[in-house]
Amino acid sequence: MSLPTMIGRYRVLRRLGAGAFATVWLAEDDVLDSLVAIKVLADNWAHHPDVRARFEQEAQVLRRADSERLVRVHDFGELPDGRPYQVMTYAAGGTLADRLESGPLPIGTTVRIATDIAEAVTVLHQSGVLHRDLKPSNVLFDTVRGVERVLVADLGLAKSIAQASGFTVAAGTPGYMAPEQRLPGGGLDERADVHAIGAMTYQMLTGRTPALRAPITPSKLRPGIPRQLDRVVMRAIDADRSRRFPTAAAFAAALDVPPKTRRIRHASWVVLPLAALTTTAGATVPGGTPPGWVRVADRTGTISVSVPEQWALQLRDSGWETPAGERPGLRVSADLADSDAPGVFAGLFTESAGPTPPSHGNCTRLPERRVVAAGRTGVAQRWTGCEAAYTEVLLDGVYLQITQVDGTDRTDDVLRTLRLDHS
Repeated sequence: MSLPTMIGRYRVLRRLGAGAFATVWLAEDDVLDSLVAIKVLADNWAHHPDVRARFEQEAQVLRRADSERLVRVHDFGELPDGRPYQVMTYAAGGTLADRLESGPLPIGTTVRIATDIAEAVTVLHQSGVLHRDLKPSNVLFDTVRGVERVLVADLGLAKSIAQASGFTVAAGTPGYMAPEQRLPGGGLDERADVHAIGAMTYQMLTGRTPALRAPITPSKLRPGIPRQLDRVVMRAIDADRSRRFPTAAAFAAALDVPPKTRRIRHASWVVLPLAALTTTAGATVPGGTPPGWVRVADRTGTISVSVPEQWALQLRDSGWETPAGERPGLRVSADLADSDAPGVFAGLFTESAGPTPPSHGNCTRLPERRVVAAGRTGVAQRWTGCEAAYTEVLLDGVYLQITQVDGTDRTDDVLRTLRLDHS
C-alpha cells in the first residue's frame, strides 16, 4: 500500500500497522502540533454497509465513553474515494503484544497492567458496551507527564450489553475469547470480557495463553507466583461463567493493587516464622538497587534491602517483636500470607536477646558459611529440599531470612544491597 501524503488536514508520516479491515497511519496535526493515529477502513470493505456501520459505531462508542483509559477519537472524516477514517490518540509506547514477544512480564508489572485493563473495560461496561475482542494487540501504552498509562483500543467488535442476548455470530480471538463466545446465540455479558482480561493476565505471567480445557495453574509454569494471584486468574478464566468474577471491576478489586505508581500493597497482620509484623505505610528507597530489583525500607529508614521486582508485591515495614522489645524490621514478599512465597525478612536485634531460628521441618540443612554485609560479619545457613529454599543470615545484631522458590540462590545478591542507618 502506497504512503498517502495527507489524510484530511493531517500530514502522514508512516504506517503503524494493518489488519483485515483497516490500516493505521501515524500522522501529524500541524494545526495543533501533535501526533495522531489515523485508522482508515480498507477499500475492499468501505462499500459494505454493515462493515462501514460497525466502523462508525466504534468511533461513536469511543467518543461517548471519552475516558483517559480508552483510545480517544478526536475526529472522523471521509477520503475522496469514500473510505471513512478515525483520528485517534497516538500511543507511543506500543502494544502489550509487543512486550510479550520477549516472554513473561514481572509479576508486579503484570498485576498493574491487568488492573489498568480491567478498570478501562469497566468504563466501557458502564457505558453499556461489551468489547468482545480484548487481546494484547488491543492494549496500548502511552506516557503522560512521566507516568505510563494503559489504553484499551479497537472496538470493532464491540456491542451493546442490552443486545447481548441476541448475538447470532460467534466473534473474538482464539486464546482470549470466552467459551460462550464460540456459540452463536449463547448470550453474552460482562463476564466474557472478564475471561479475556484473565487470559491476558495468564499470558503476562506465563508467556502463553491458557489451554481451552483444564488450563494449568500459572504458578506450576512459573514458580514464585503468589497463590492468591493464582486463584484470581483461574477464577477469571473459568469455563463456567457463573464461577467467574461478575464484572471487570470485581476482577480489578480482587487483584488489590494501588493505582499506577505503587507495586507494593498492604494487608492485615500475619504471624511470621519469627515474629508478628504490624502494618503501616511502606517506603521505597533509592540507590544501590540492581536493575529489575526494588529497594524497600522499614518505617524508620534504619534498615533497607533490595529484592527482585516479582518478590515485591507486599510489605510489612513497622518492625518486629524481639525478646528485648520492638526493633526495626521489615518483611517484603510476593505473598505475605504464604510463608513459602519468595521474599526477605530483615530485622535488628540486641546481642543479649537474639532471635531463635525457626524449624524448617524436613528441609535439608547445608553447611554454614561466613558472610559479610553492611560492614558486619556473620554466618549464612541454607535449607533446601522443601517447597521453598530458605537462607538464614545472622550478622552482628542483624537477622535475615531469605525465601526462594526457583532454584537460584540470590543470598549474596540480597546481602550486597543491605543498608543500615543508625544516624
